[in-house]
Amino acid sequence: MPAPPRISPDPADWPTGLAERMEPLVRRVLAPNPSPYTLTGTETYIVGAGSDVAVIDPGPAGTGEAGHADTNGEGHVDAILTAIGEARLAAILCTHTHRDHSPAARELKARTGATIVGCAPLSIPDDGPRADSAFDADYVPDRVLADGERLSGDGWTLQAVATPGHTSNHLCYALVESGALFTGDHVMGWSTSVVSPPDGDMAAYMASLQKLQDREDRIYYPAHGDPVEKPRQLVRGMLGHRRQRERQILRVLEAGGAHAIPEFVAKMYKGLDPRLHGAAGRSVLAHLVDLERQGRVACSEDAWTIL
Repeated sequence: MPAPPRISPDPADWPTGLAERMEPLVRRVLAPNPSPYTLTGTETYIVGAGSDVAVIDPGPAGTGEAGHADTNGEGHVDAILTAIGEARLAAILCTHTHRDHSPAARELKARTGATIVGCAPLSIPDDGPRADSAFDADYVPDRVLADGERLSGDGWTLQAVATPGHTSNHLCYALVESGALFTGDHVMGWSTSVVSPPDGDMAAYMASLQKLQDREDRIYYPAHGDPVEKPRQLVRGMLGHRRQRERQILRVLEAGGAHAIPEFVAKMYKGLDPRLHGAAGRSVLAHLVDLERQGRVACSEDAWTIL
């Protein structure tokens, strides 16, 4: 099947609320929550073409909070149910519990009786500027899937692939019948993922990328951005990119002196949209925390030095 066209930068062209056929067992419905951190919005996937289906990443709740464009999913549950039609919703799966991914699971469950399955619940405070949607504190799964565990329906089988790093509870889901992998925010089709301490962990993120690099998935369907048709090539580039960022950090420190996070961002991300400085700073911090655990850098009063 030919690849779907790349997403237009013009919002008028975005297929919000429409079910797009990606392959015989997969449809995609775009939520109306665009933002600098979600691109055109959260992409919900419907898996199955028979008597029952599964939904992956049902998306944001219907009413967003002030200042959080990426939590506003008004009408999205209705669009998902329209796409499902007469089929039975067998399961609602979430890759992780940021507010642009899991809150709509509750309304879907209430309206269909389907079980919420997948990642473990997680809600923690974060003392840094949020670069992505905050955690969904009300997420309560009926069943948590362990790494490698499977869920099956009429003509489809989904297998959990544990990928901590972006969040500690992040799961991808492999569609056994077609070789597709639903990657949530771990691998996106438009940008690298934010790794934001304290829950985001750079060492775990790198290990999870290597785990995907060692797999042989045919295509990735991320929660934001285009499908990834050369997944191992992209993951190899992402691993290299993160290693390059680590080397940049060490070069800054090796030049001498103590440096705060904004100084790293200014030196490493020249020309970056100022709205994304918070995201860049969180990923720099994640690298520094990893280097600190390795005994290569130290922090005192929010300033970092080489050891």
